[in-house]
Amino acid sequence: MGKRRNVRQWALAYALLLPSLVVFAVFAYLPLYRLVHFSLYQQSSRLGGGERYVGFGAVWDVLSGERFLQGTWITIKFLIFTVPAGIALGVLLAMAAHRRLKGIKIFQTIFSSTVASSVAVSSVVFLTLVNEQIGLLRNVSWLSLKSPNSALFAAALSSVWQNLGLTFVIVLAALQTVPEELLEAAHLDGYGAVRRFFRVVVPLISPALFFLAIVLVVYGFQAYAQIELITGGGPLRSTETLLYRITKLQKNTDLQVGASMSLGLFGLTFLVALVQFRLLERRVTYGN
Repeated sequence: MGKRRNVRQWALAYALLLPSLVVFAVFAYLPLYRLVHFSLYQQSSRLGGGERYVGFGAVWDVLSGERFLQGTWITIKFLIFTVPAGIALGVLLAMAAHRRLKGIKIFQTIFSSTVASSVAVSSVVFLTLVNEQIGLLRNVSWLSLKSPNSALFAAALSSVWQNLGLTFVIVLAALQTVPEELLEAAHLDGYGAVRRFFRVVVPLISPALFFLAIVLVVYGFQAYAQIELITGGGPLRSTETLLYRITKLQKNTDLQVGASMSLGLFGLTFLVALVQFRLLERRVTYGN
């Protein structure tokens, strides 16, 4: 009876997992297999005819080439512009809105409103701000040839604004789990507001900050629409992130190069996420 029951339990478990396994196989594992295939074979036709095996040496040539390395560096700068600023602004707004004041729900709704906005909407909004002809901030040369870093910063601002709602909601939810008794005890021990924040609040909301750091890094590696709409990759290709360069490789002879760069992007994202897990998780305090 015991063995029969175990068999039934295992069968039920696999039956429940089967839909998820099918979804992963179709939308994750199969595309990854095709990506590896296209990176190892040079295509003479977009329909897959006339393949020629080029091997892992061709993949390494692409990943060590100037095009991939420059795109990686631009993507890293984009992450530097977006991730720290996004988390810091989200925390500041959440702390400001985490108060028992009349009408505070209105401000919470306003601060979280960008959750409903898409990357395209936020990019168009910021394009109207930094456009040199009609922008409200046209006095600053955001997109000129003389200031390529300003163009990347302008695209990064749209990402910070678009992700601000998500950051605010998650941090606000984490703040609401902080026991008031601990804050009162810290206040009685002579902790000021700043010291209470860093010594009491930050350790307790560190799981949320850890989650946001990983999510925003992944979003940064996927930056494309804001680059396409705001800068178009310019000036002088200074805002061509890695994903933007990959999407431009649409010609028949570029499939192997684009697939190799996509594998490199996948590896970079995985490596950075792994490093974050290793480094940041040591500083995360999980409640019992």
